[in-house]
Amino acid sequence: MHPAQFLGKTFNFNIGKLTISPSYLSAVAIIFLLFLLLLVLAQVRRHFLDWSLKGGLFGIFFGFLLALIFEGFLLISGRTALTEVLGWKNPPKAIANVLDLGRNKLVKVMGVSSEIPASIAKNYSTQEVISAYQSLPPKDASKVKAVICNP
Repeated sequence: MHPAQFLGKTFNFNIGKLTISPSYLSAVAIIFLLFLLLLVLAQVRRHFLDWSLKGGLFGIFFGFLLALIFEGFLLISGRTALTEVLGWKNPPKAIANVLDLGRNKLVKVMGVSSEIPASIAKNYSTQEVISAYQSLPPKDASKVKAVICNP
């Protein structure tokens, strides 16, 4: 019998009432791949046991730095990671005061001259902005248009 014909031949493999009919080639491939899987799992286990923080200090440093930068941007906008995770739109007054103090300190360190705290600022809807613009005198409306339209 030719080897190619032998590899293409199938056999019956019974597991209880289940019968599987793989070819010899697919059975050999499955056994080989299971052997490779066991080797890979053994290597992963060995690497986990030998794992150390040798290169981890670099990652911890940059993770801490990115967290500080992210928290600074959130603090400038009047939120913190805690208020974002909890989903507070209006945090309690004590937390809002702490946020304002922290933002003022950060703004002062960064050198920004004017900042409106989020607890004082009001968010206007699009319709309110449009009606306020339409109620302006023509001279003021042209100034607003010049500021917005001309870079």
